[in-house]
Amino acid sequence: MAVTLKEVAERAGVSRSAVSRTFTDGASVSDKMRRKVEKAARELGYSPNALASSLTTGRTKLIGLVSNNFHNPIFLEVFDLFTRGLQDRGLRPLLVNLSDETDPETSVQMMRQYSVDGVVVASSTLPPGFAKAFRDAGVPVVHSFGRSSSAPQVHVVGIDNVECGRMAAQALTARGYTHVGFMGGPEDATSTQDRFAGFKSEMTRHPDIQATHSFAEAYSFEAGRKEMLRLIESNPAQAYFCGDDVLSIGALSAIEDSDLRVPEDIGIIGLNDMEMARWENIDLTTIHQPIRQIVTSSIELMVAMLDEPDRYPEARIFPCSVVERGTLRPAP
Repeated sequence: MAVTLKEVAERAGVSRSAVSRTFTDGASVSDKMRRKVEKAARELGYSPNALASSLTTGRTKLIGLVSNNFHNPIFLEVFDLFTRGLQDRGLRPLLVNLSDETDPETSVQMMRQYSVDGVVVASSTLPPGFAKAFRDAGVPVVHSFGRSSSAPQVHVVGIDNVECGRMAAQALTARGYTHVGFMGGPEDATSTQDRFAGFKSEMTRHPDIQATHSFAEAYSFEAGRKEMLRLIESNPAQAYFCGDDVLSIGALSAIEDSDLRVPEDIGIIGLNDMEMARWENIDLTTIHQPIRQIVTSSIELMVAMLDEPDRYPEARIFPCSVVERGTLRPAP
């Protein structure tokens, strides 16, 4: 049987309310009383009941971690960093899978049912209005990997996807390709739209280079492979910005199965710099997204919002950089 609060109180020779205050954040208790209670708790092996504590404080310490793309391996890294980071702050992550869900009301209702203290929307594809629905419902929210804005309606932490599109185009033009392509994720995803906008903007500065574009059905290996196979059947470009590492890896699979070589026949540059991209058999040239810094900053904002729910929304945008590996011809 679990040790009870009453048993700790009897061992310490104090009241049950004194034990309760000792294990309640912000409650008033003297140092002498705290030492007596903590000593008794250690001797008995007592651990405070988190659910009971939430009834006393009105806080569950639950943070909803909402995402809609569990098919992309990059989110294994994201979830690992988020869950460990939240737990290190004494918070408890509640993972919510919203694959194929576009209506925020369903998610808002679920978060209310669990009485979460805050929500992190971890998605580069959901529109800003999705995260705003939580703010409108009075729930502190941070949109990680969200769309950058000079006047965000909620806290946004991520990268400038338009600039990343430009960087990818610059990497391709610098290598002397005369026909380049953008192979993005789903066309309705905000990250795809912004990366394509940046790519297209940069390519207008190079009218002598042919630029084409297409979109995969999802940010997934299968979608990237399927779209590249379709492109190879027609007149493929010399190199592609695939808009995402997992799309790129699917494209590499299609190129190999078509008896073509990378980068000699078709070059590839991705985005994210996920762990798999560094494997020797993949060796993907890509744009590094500082995922660890984005997650850490998101958690910092969430912790701050728990004490200051009306904190004015801000955008924290981190710079990216090209990581040279083996899927593009060398730059001159």
